[in-house]
Amino acid sequence: MKYITHLSRTLVGVLFVVSGFIKLNDPVGFSFKLEEYFSAGVLDLPVLMPFALAIAFFVVVFEVLLGLFLLLGYQLKFTLWSLLSMIVFFTFLTFYSAYFNKVTDCGCFGDAIKLTPWESFTKDIILLILILVLFAGKKYLNTLLPKSLTKGVVILSFLGAVSFGFWVLQHLPAIDFRPYKIGVHIPSGMSVPENAPKSIYEYQWVFEVNGTEKVITTQKEYPNVAGTFLRVSTKKIQEGYVPPIHDFTIEQDGVDQTESLMMVPKLVMVVAYDLAKSNPQAFEKVAQATLKAHNAGYEVIGMSASSEAQAAEVIEKYGLGFDFYFTDQTTLKTIVRSNPAILILAHGTITQKRHYNDFELLEFNTTN
Repeated sequence: MKYITHLSRTLVGVLFVVSGFIKLNDPVGFSFKLEEYFSAGVLDLPVLMPFALAIAFFVVVFEVLLGLFLLLGYQLKFTLWSLLSMIVFFTFLTFYSAYFNKVTDCGCFGDAIKLTPWESFTKDIILLILILVLFAGKKYLNTLLPKSLTKGVVILSFLGAVSFGFWVLQHLPAIDFRPYKIGVHIPSGMSVPENAPKSIYEYQWVFEVNGTEKVITTQKEYPNVAGTFLRVSTKKIQEGYVPPIHDFTIEQDGVDQTESLMMVPKLVMVVAYDLAKSNPQAFEKVAQATLKAHNAGYEVIGMSASSEAQAAEVIEKYGLGFDFYFTDQTTLKTIVRSNPAILILAHGTITQKRHYNDFELLEFNTTN
């Protein structure tokens, strides 16, 4: 039991630290996931939507510290009950998401590791069992360091986690796990290999045969049945290949301009997923940066999911010398965690990506 308890302690502690750190590297992304859970179609808790980022920040810091507390053997009673409470809540949440197919990715490991709802639920069940093992073998959980040294490690870890999280919020994730990281060629990320597996669907055909309904199941072909066709339902039973970038479009007046813009040798993209929620003072920096870009021969576009009226208002207010194109809001949130932000592309390859606090670090090539 002693060895099982220590194994459980190591697994749970390391997993909480790693999972928490991955989300601490991108608290804005985790807040988007919480907003999805708080939405009307899931938990229907709109009162919590404005506090999603604050809740996300608290949860990820707490998750890192709980894992560390467990590994150090610090405040064990508080740590074990906190771990149990957290895993019970998230087990319920992942089961709810999986059973009702509400949220397709729990965000447990951010964008680093994608888990299906049932995989997330299975992971939480395993963690729940391991934490119950810790309760059963509590007497074997000793402290690893002297008391004074342990407190010092805890304080430094808390300050380090909070400082790192605030730094990320003021800049961008230190490690970019998303498909739009620097160096990515967007058109290549959208392509599907010729031999890529395709999605498989199951078709349930309903016919009336001799006055009763008969269901015939096929994977595509229309069944040969001596009866009257009534209806058909379709169910995806196997997901096909999905390219890393599968929802990227740049539209203007309803026309998709993506292909032509991805061929531009020097392109600046000002990304603002919601102009109403953007930092207004940042657009003064946008005006300065994009003016430099124009002078260096760059083509500049804006990308937003906001209305044309909102875009026109921002352009006039800050004297912006470029037009906004429409892109899906979820896609823009995935591209960059700053609102607004600036990306620089060369023939569709992302070469620079900056938070609005770092626009002065942008480099514009003056040569053709």
